[in-house]
Amino acid sequence: MTKNQWYEVARTVLASRIIDTIEETELAPSGKVTYQFSARGHELAQVILAQSLRQGHDAATVYYRSRPFVMGAGMTFEESFAGPLALAGSRNGGRDIGVVHHLPNRNGVTVLPASGDVGAQYTPCVGWAQAITYHTDVLNDEAWKGAVAVALGGDGSTATNGFWAALNIATTLKLPMIFFIEDNQLGISVPGTMQTPGGNIASNLASFGNLRIVEVDGTNPDEAERMITKTVDHVRESRRPALLRVRVPRICGHSGADSQSYKTAEQRQDDLERDPIDKLKAMFIRKKYTDEQGWDELVESVRQDVRASLETALAQPQPEAADALTKLFDDGSAAKHGGLAAEGIAPEPTSSVITEEGPRINLIEAVKRTLDHELGVNPRCVVFGEDVGVKGGVHGATVDLQVRHGAGRVFDTSLNEDGIIGRAVGMAASGLVPVPEIQFRKYLDPATEQINDCGTLRWRTNGDFAAPMVVRIPVGFSKRTGDPWHSVSGEAILAHTLGWRIAMPSNAQDAVGLLRTALRGNDPTFFLEHRAIQDTAPGRGVYPGDAYAIPFGVANTVRAGSRATIVTWGEMVHRAKSAVDQLGEDIEIIDLRTIVPWDRQAVMDSVRRTNRCMVLHEDTITAGFGAEIAASISRECFASLDAPVVRCASADVPIPYNKGMMDAVIPTIDDVAAQLRALLSY
Repeated sequence: MTKNQWYEVARTVLASRIIDTIEETELAPSGKVTYQFSARGHELAQVILAQSLRQGHDAATVYYRSRPFVMGAGMTFEESFAGPLALAGSRNGGRDIGVVHHLPNRNGVTVLPASGDVGAQYTPCVGWAQAITYHTDVLNDEAWKGAVAVALGGDGSTATNGFWAALNIATTLKLPMIFFIEDNQLGISVPGTMQTPGGNIASNLASFGNLRIVEVDGTNPDEAERMITKTVDHVRESRRPALLRVRVPRICGHSGADSQSYKTAEQRQDDLERDPIDKLKAMFIRKKYTDEQGWDELVESVRQDVRASLETALAQPQPEAADALTKLFDDGSAAKHGGLAAEGIAPEPTSSVITEEGPRINLIEAVKRTLDHELGVNPRCVVFGEDVGVKGGVHGATVDLQVRHGAGRVFDTSLNEDGIIGRAVGMAASGLVPVPEIQFRKYLDPATEQINDCGTLRWRTNGDFAAPMVVRIPVGFSKRTGDPWHSVSGEAILAHTLGWRIAMPSNAQDAVGLLRTALRGNDPTFFLEHRAIQDTAPGRGVYPGDAYAIPFGVANTVRAGSRATIVTWGEMVHRAKSAVDQLGEDIEIIDLRTIVPWDRQAVMDSVRRTNRCMVLHEDTITAGFGAEIAASISRECFASLDAPVVRCASADVPIPYNKGMMDAVIPTIDDVAAQLRALLSY
């Protein structure tokens, strides 16, 4: 680096240290800062890294000790204070703790939204790395050539599933990603030897294929600058991953509440003696950039700037309390990063008019035709998951799509759901439209961390970032069999996952309309395809056309009636129809079609006319989504009800393999008819 670049590094390193000291000694003790995480000892290597990431499409994922890096990427001193102070001018507008950072591209690198979960930063980063190859190789965008993605993490995070998922993806696909592991040999109080054998992740990965391993003393300015810069340059040129193990001291506790009682006096002294700022000062004097007096003047100049920024930050107003209720979903204001809207790309227009006639097709064929068309009109759309490529999906929804659109756009993944969903987050942030498939609802469980983080991403970043994607999941029992692993419906848990929209069509025509709306939308969406109607007669319908779309939150009145209302969705729509036919009564059936949002108005209007209601669903009865609907009806339609709202749902046990036992768990047509009979006679 040039002398001027070194001065820029020094100013940022010193500012970070001064900010940490002010927080630790003034703001935290006075209660103005309630969460304080110091980066003391980690600053130098992070800021050097930030200097090397200026390509324009570089990206980094960070963790709670990464403020020096984010400052190097362009976050101001005032913003650095405002975050922990939870003030209106903070990057997240007071929504999140101040050490969970994000930063739209300012100096050539995008800082993707951090997570409060350890290890959650790795798979979104590998998603951005794969997006780099997509932008360059598929979209032929020269501006992305040479970009890299860097995941910063502590040594403790190398024990997490996210780290290993990303490592496998980056090395098998040979992606331009750097694992920047800051090794201070502690995970709060747990030594590094309990995180990885021997306490050295670099040694343990020495034989890992397609991975450049570099070890560096993060307190030595010359060595850190040389090795970090060389590694970044190597990854840019080779488009292959690397791991940098950066040895640093933690001259502080894990957080402001940590007394470090687990450290000996000798360990604390050793940390102080390895202080990178002392070594940076010595280098400046050795290279004659300055002398003792000049260094002291530099420190004082930075201190004055930091103090001035603190006063400006403290003068900021508190955020408007009601702002906490905004920005969970797309509100029409495009994020700075994420999805087509952020790229200024308008999706193809849609229509609510059915434009085609022809033979009835299965629901799975309807999904495939919709994906095929959307891949054709949107070059940023990518479809992936386990077995979706050559095989065409275990359910057949992607048969021949790889042949038609290429292996760069329809591809198989490693067997890791955390990696599938986390990678989709990074891809979405880069401006792609990811469509990952999870083979069965139960298999989504390992991705819970990434699912939760994705849903709140727009909210946590005050609208700066979004990650629109469509996660396709076959759910529920099949006509052939059930079992506890492949037959989970589970939409209630998804409905409780903030920031996600949920569609669950009951037929092929609705599947087309809802899937197209999701693919052209700006929010993460679960698209649930019930296995029992994927390729059976009840789910069949005419393909409605390549522009057909159905808005979310608009229910379908399947059957009009006056004596009672059934509110249902998915496969249970067909059981409701059969039960009503069996009774021969004038009963209205409402197919919600979407769970989030659900059509509250249609339900309430119907119940006010019929005065009775059954909510029917396959998910378990306790805390099922039907409870939410029943509670809403009881509150809003109490005066209209002639009977208590009935919930008909599966028993609170797993779905059995034996079909006879399955019928004892899931509501049968006879069960529905019997409960309707009781409702009508109340």
